[in-house]
Formats: sequence, C-alpha cells, structure tokens
Amino acid sequence: MTLDRQTKEALVERYSQTFAQSSNAIIVGYRGVTVPEVTELRAKVREVGGHYEVVKNRLAFIAMKDSALGELSSYFDGPTAVAYSEDDVVSLAKVLTEFSKDVPALECRAGLVEGSTVEADAIVEIAKLPSREDLIAKLLFLLQSPIVRLVRGLGAIVPQFVQVLDQIRQTKEAE
Repeated sequence: MTLDRQTKEALVERYSQTFAQSSNAIIVGYRGVTVPEVTELRAKVREVGGHYEVVKNRLAFIAMKDSALGELSSYFDGPTAVAYSEDDVVSLAKVLTEFSKDVPALECRAGLVEGSTVEADAIVEIAKLPSREDLIAKLLFLLQSPIVRLVRGLGAIVPQFVQVLDQIRQTKEAE
C-alpha cells in the first residue's frame, strides 16, 4: 500500500505522540496471525486499558528517534505492532502472553517498562506478577490484620472477666 507524503507525515506525528506519552510498550511480531485473531487481541488489550497499533517500520524509526522506545529499533523487523499502556504494564503483558499461548504466531519481541528496556523473557516474567488490584487487596489485608486481632483480643477480655467473676462467686457460695 503506497501512502502519500501527507499521510506519512501524519503517521509519524501520531507515532511520535504515542511513543512519547507511553512509558510502557511491548513490541509484538504478528506474522501469521489472522485478522480475526488480531481483532480479538485488540479487544482484549482495550479491556485492560491498553492500545494495540500496527506500525509501519520505516515511519516508526523516524518517530522514535527522540523517545525511549528508540533503543528498541532493532526489534522492528517484519510485520510489527506496538502494544502500549500508560498505567498497567502487568495486565498488558498478561493479555499478550496468554494470547500467544493460544496463537503461537504472535511473538513478544521486547518491551519498554517504566522507561527501561526489557527482553522477551522478562515480559513473560512480568506477566506472572500479580495485578495491581491483587496487590492492593493484599496490602489492605495486611494492614487490616493487626487491627482485627486487636479488636478480637479486646472483645475477648470482657467475657473472660465475666467468667472470672462468676468463678469467684461460685467459690464464695461454696464456702
């Protein structure tokens, strides 16, 4: 597909804005993935708050010169897409690795996590991390646990005190 100069300039501008804004991105090779599978992947990526965009390699090279993604230019070879998220790279990595299990033609080549470059095997490790919501739930449980134990301990004092008084009463009545 031949693009005119204005379209190419608009794509470079859009890629530049996208790459500059996202500190989390994963470079994906999609050779052999069918259109319905890519559509399904886009929907799953959108569900976790991410974006999936097929890029033209030559235009992407121009756009990423000034971005942190420029260090990953060697991974833009063949049909390439960029999956990116402003917030949650763990959920994005989970979606891509789960999808690549079902569709082996999809390959995660490398990524950018919080501004640092990572290899494909690190993306798989990131996908194994618990999600942000799970970590918040665990933190709340850990913060709540001492308070709950304190309340239970304080609640047990009154019944024990009543039992002691009852035993004292029983011993005095027996005398």
